[in-house]
Amino acid sequence: MQIFSAKIAISPHRAGQTTPMHPADPRTLGATLTEGGCNFAIWSNAADAIELCLFNEDNGKMVETRFALSHRNGPIWHGYLAGVRAGQRYGYRIYGPWQPEYGTRFNPAKLLIDPYTHRLDGEVQYAPEIYSHMSADGTGAGDTNICDDRDSAGFVPYSVVTDHSPREIHRPLTSWTSTVIYEAHVQGLTAKNTRIPENERGTYKALGHESTIAHLQHLGVTAIELLPIHSYVTEPGIWHRGRKNHWGYNPIAFSAPHNEYAATEDPVSELQWSVDRLHESGIEVFLDVVYNHTAEGGVGGPTLSFKGIDNKAWYRQDNHGNYIDVTGCGNTLAASKPHAVRHIIDSLRWWVEVIGVDGFRFDLATALYTSHSAFNSSLMAAIEADSVLRNFKIIAEPWDISRYSLGDFPHPIREWNDRYRDSVRQFWLDDLARGYGEGVSDLASGISGSSDIFFYRGPTSSINFVTAHDGFSLADLVMYSQKHNEPNQEDNRDGANDNRTWNLGVEGPSDDPEINKFRHSLKKSIMATLMLSAGVPMITMGDEISRSQNGSNNTYSMPRDMHVGIADSPETFMGGWANKWELSDDEIDMREAVAELARIRKTYLADIAAEFFTGRVDLGTQRKDIAWFSLGGREMTDEHWGDGDKRSLTVFIDAGPDRGLLLLLNSSKEETLFTLPDSTWGSSYRRIFDAASPVTLHEPQLQLPGVKVSVAPHCAQVWLVTRH
Repeated sequence: MQIFSAKIAISPHRAGQTTPMHPADPRTLGATLTEGGCNFAIWSNAADAIELCLFNEDNGKMVETRFALSHRNGPIWHGYLAGVRAGQRYGYRIYGPWQPEYGTRFNPAKLLIDPYTHRLDGEVQYAPEIYSHMSADGTGAGDTNICDDRDSAGFVPYSVVTDHSPREIHRPLTSWTSTVIYEAHVQGLTAKNTRIPENERGTYKALGHESTIAHLQHLGVTAIELLPIHSYVTEPGIWHRGRKNHWGYNPIAFSAPHNEYAATEDPVSELQWSVDRLHESGIEVFLDVVYNHTAEGGVGGPTLSFKGIDNKAWYRQDNHGNYIDVTGCGNTLAASKPHAVRHIIDSLRWWVEVIGVDGFRFDLATALYTSHSAFNSSLMAAIEADSVLRNFKIIAEPWDISRYSLGDFPHPIREWNDRYRDSVRQFWLDDLARGYGEGVSDLASGISGSSDIFFYRGPTSSINFVTAHDGFSLADLVMYSQKHNEPNQEDNRDGANDNRTWNLGVEGPSDDPEINKFRHSLKKSIMATLMLSAGVPMITMGDEISRSQNGSNNTYSMPRDMHVGIADSPETFMGGWANKWELSDDEIDMREAVAELARIRKTYLADIAAEFFTGRVDLGTQRKDIAWFSLGGREMTDEHWGDGDKRSLTVFIDAGPDRGLLLLLNSSKEETLFTLPDSTWGSSYRRIFDAASPVTLHEPQLQLPGVKVSVAPHCAQVWLVTRH
């Protein structure tokens, strides 16, 4: 479909065409095709009148034809038009009071996106016309109390009628205990993969390419979690700095795939095809969804959809029409209200039933409810009550800028566990960077499944991660002690300041072989900790190949002219936004380490990961299901647990009647001797992973109980325990 912009003239709407429509079926919101035409329905409680506007090209101009939505069932306005088919561009103009002091900002001069659209045509033009108040420029500067009468048609995207229905989907249905998540950006994952046709790199189509799938399968990944793929736009302030939003956490149409990621003219069908290919290969698809705010920003932001439909009903506000912003993005969707709950549920159902998605990660999930606890959230209750959605995987980011609620979400929702992240970084990196420690208790809690947080829900409630899209990459954790976000043009104020990293004495890349050796071992050791902890591991795209972001911990923006073939430069974080596909020896070794650790996890831990370890002696085996040992090979005492300078940890995990795993973790700067536990725990010990040696060159080492073994500095080893 041709993409139109402000350069195409918009003719005034045709005289006499603002005519009433036939009544439609008000039970289904959005544009729904029938055999002979299309039902249109939209929710607005406070509107006085609504016009449906159809747009068609005529001699190089977009001609607008208006129809009055004169039928109303409560807050639902609806109408039927014969002859409308898929591909029809449309939008809404909504009439009502302009009373900013009370939170109402109706302005029929502004063309509005249908919240239920599944496709957009065109892009936002950063001009004064996109604002409902009198703006002096494309950033919205001006008096927000004065209504603007300039027409926004041609400056904002059109909604498009589509014809995609729920379909039969064959899903992998992977259990939580077997799940390994890979968080990825659609463009970044495949943009540099030369095995994919050039016009398909960085697209939905590329997700289903055999080389993409082979890479994920080799890593042992069972689910790919995509950064937002709903339609989003760049914030005006960022655009006028010459940058664009890259991550996608600025949505404007919750149920419309982002056009920029499509290789074809039909993003929905393209995405369906790739989802099916991933499913056939045993890989589930999760979406990072942003229902907590929209791209309309604060009261001075653009009017693109919800703000013009019914501002007071869609956004949380105080009694004076001021937005309540707990997202840091200018507004907060009123997601607890019945109409918003319905909208989000309908959107989730569409992604599940039409696209084929298997799960969701809710960005800033605490912003989605106003109650004290997620247990009282109307949205969470609706998801659990929905006969379809309750069967899919749901993950919460359990905080926003106003509160922190880790552990507060009801089963079956899982949660990002940032306390796990911090404990792993603290042990391997930050204690050495600052020169003193806090012991190993927090790390032990994380490795064993964080029962102190999820005590009644089980270890798979914890989504374990050490890195994510938001923050340093794994490679940069061991290369940078300070953030370097200058390309975002915010004077390096953006991004977190507390990162628990360690550069080993050199900021950035180093030519020192000793430093590089230890950095490489640290990355593999951190990955070993992540992959062999109880809980659900999440790997960030590129950590498996040591992807660096040039020291940035906030790569949310890219140059305005960004495209998948853009050159590596400081402005693109030296290409760190995308995975490399031509790898060095060390990068290959990192990839093989992740694959080997995933194999160990699948073989020995998947069957025992559903419940918390008890740490109690089993009367039959006379062994504990998990135990912690000192360097001397004896179980740790209170004195060991209270030692803030302790730089080592030995973890025994019982993995069945005749086997177990032993993790030897040495975060000190010195080679350290560990004593293997006595014959109570195993008859023999065989080393199956050593972060200090290349995976393909690793030589298994067989030892008897009670023997002292050497572990290199900054190194994790994994031993297989066998019993006769």
